Amino acid sequence: MTGERAVIRSLPSGVPGLDSVLGGGLPEYSFNLVAGGPGSGKTTLAHQIMFANATVERPALYFTVLGEPTLKMLRYQRQFSYFDPELAGSAIQFINLSAEVMERDLGEVLQRIVSEIERAKPGIVVVDSFRTIAGQRVVSERGSAFDLDQFVQRLALHLTTWEVTSFLLGEYTAEEQRNPVFTVADGILWLTQATDRNSVVRKVQVVKTRGRAPMPGLHTFRITDDGLQVFPRIPEQTLKRVLAKPERQPTGVPGMDEMIGGGIIAGDAVLLTGPAGSGKSTIATQFIVSGLSQGEAGVIAVFEEYPEEYIARASARNSDIAKMLKEGKLEIIYLRPLDLSVDEALFSILEAVDRLGARRVVIDSLSGFEVALAPTFREDFRESLYRLVGTLTATGVTVFMTAEVSEAFREARFTSENVSFITDAIIVQRYVEIEGELGRVMAVIKMRGSDHSHEFRRYEVTQRGVIVGDSLKQYDGIITGVPTLRAKPKRAKN
Repeated sequence: MTGERAVIRSLPSGVPGLDSVLGGGLPEYSFNLVAGGPGSGKTTLAHQIMFANATVERPALYFTVLGEPTLKMLRYQRQFSYFDPELAGSAIQFINLSAEVMERDLGEVLQRIVSEIERAKPGIVVVDSFRTIAGQRVVSERGSAFDLDQFVQRLALHLTTWEVTSFLLGEYTAEEQRNPVFTVADGILWLTQATDRNSVVRKVQVVKTRGRAPMPGLHTFRITDDGLQVFPRIPEQTLKRVLAKPERQPTGVPGMDEMIGGGIIAGDAVLLTGPAGSGKSTIATQFIVSGLSQGEAGVIAVFEEYPEEYIARASARNSDIAKMLKEGKLEIIYLRPLDLSVDEALFSILEAVDRLGARRVVIDSLSGFEVALAPTFREDFRESLYRLVGTLTATGVTVFMTAEVSEAFREARFTSENVSFITDAIIVQRYVEIEGELGRVMAVIKMRGSDHSHEFRRYEVTQRGVIVGDSLKQYDGIITGVPTLRAKPKRAKN
């Protein structure tokens, strides 16, 4: 034997995001088990794989066993965009084995599969699904009887001897992983549906894949008009970290850059917190507009209002917003679907960042983001947000986030969601009562790698945006919301 390593070719799955989770695609000539409950997406996944790889020279064979009739199955599969009518019946051949199974002779079923594969010489074989047959036994050529599980094992052994990439679809449970077919399989994909309150979230796990290093953990996926789409927990951009230049990015807010030491450090994550109506979204928009004026494209992810409303309100203060949207230098993403996952949000943002070459990203707001998440993801919100922010900053962009804090005046909690450890800079806003009037103040609580002001400064929200004013050094107790004017020291008498 030589020291050269054997090369196993990878087949594309045809499912966006799945190849990354698999560690590069489907190993050619592998025998794979696709497990999951009813409605988890097994059949749709198999069809996407076939339509992505089948050719007339190397067709795909799809065997159905006591499942839905072929015509009925195709009627629904035709609704997906990946379905190509020209391939159905030629490059992709459907074979219904219901007649053989109804006669309770699994030996004939196995023989039919073998003969069809020898006839067509396919590149892909799908068997869907033997788990619908229960309690049957079959007599082998030698006269000995074996049950369904043994039959499936014999089928798996046959599939591993042919030069085909094969898939056995089955409704297995987690407790059945001791079944020998799991040992024979080269790859195991497990599709699940997690129900929490009124939401249902779909996830896929690569339990096993030989010759590959798959991504660990559970990965969210959706079934849309385009079929399955997987959202990896570790996007490829994370593995290609870009070190941002040590430069400052102006906020576009008069007076704020002075407070934070000359602007935001490029590639940092900034959190701006404050009560409702304090001007968080206005400052976030000014930050984006400032970048646009310097040729830096931007992305805004909104959760609390529709894009049209957001654009109208932002355009009222700056007419360049609509212009930049038309020129493709700015993109506003509305992320408020039902049962949203962090990975879906991250995918949408990263896709826009890559498309525009964006240097600045605004998430407005974390409070709305958490509400939009499916309940099952809210429990791990901090961990999920850590991944999201870490992935975005790894690409070299600056992330500016807003969060609403609703508290009594006398409480001194500056950030919501307990996510301050994720950020590089924290700016807080508060309402205060001064001389019988409601005023707004802000302060810089945290600024990694930079000096910053420790003062509370008043600011105004005007028709042109937020303007930061003078400090309130003459007042004490600003954090309480009801500051008191510091008494002037008395002059000593001569």
